Amino acid sequence: MKADPSRQARLLDLQALDTRLAQLDHRARSLPEHADAAQLTERLGDLEAEVVRTRTAQQDVQRELTKAEADVQLVRDRAERNRTRLEVGTGTARDLQGLQHELESLARRQEVLEDLEIEVMERAETADAAALQAERARDEALEQLQQVTARRDALLAEVQAERAEVAAGRDGLVGEVGADLVALYERIRAHSGTGAAPLQARRCGGCHMELNPVVLSRIKAAEEDEVLRCEDCSRILVRTDESGS
Repeated sequence: MKADPSRQARLLDLQALDTRLAQLDHRARSLPEHADAAQLTERLGDLEAEVVRTRTAQQDVQRELTKAEADVQLVRDRAERNRTRLEVGTGTARDLQGLQHELESLARRQEVLEDLEIEVMERAETADAAALQAERARDEALEQLQQVTARRDALLAEVQAERAEVAAGRDGLVGEVGADLVALYERIRAHSGTGAAPLQARRCGGCHMELNPVVLSRIKAAEEDEVLRCEDCSRILVRTDESGS
């Protein structure tokens, strides 16, 4: 294959741009913010579940408190009605005596219910505090995730902007090198990771193997526009002032 020496030399520039693109892609993939965001997202899911759990517990104990308060109020209302009837004195002595006994029973019942109400109120306060703590933890994690995501997106935008600039330069360079030489370069690059390498100090810049004298003699005798390949790694060898050939 023949190609103008200047086109061959430009392959090294193309190789440099491809290396930079690979570096930028690696940087975009390996930003620590990706892992941070993933961890925070997982933690946020756990905290959301905790919020649901504590809210459910809060609602359950609130229903208990509402019932306890209603039970106490029923006893208080019944006792108030009985006291009113006793004060009025309506009914027989036996009826009034029965009301007095019931008032005593209601008083004991009210005491038990009020103790229960206090116990439920204490649990309600604990449930309220737990729900509030869970919501605060969830909100803090959400804020952290938003900050990490914003930082990640800003860094990715920088990388993508540089990548677009490098890719544009590469597109222009491909036109200078030519479709035939670029096609060969791309085939080799797909297999070896890099498609071209400088020949420096009698070594291939790709595999770093020193060329034997016979190969070096053949390279020296080759025409300037002949496309040379490394016998060890198959990369396109680009002759330089330091080739040693």
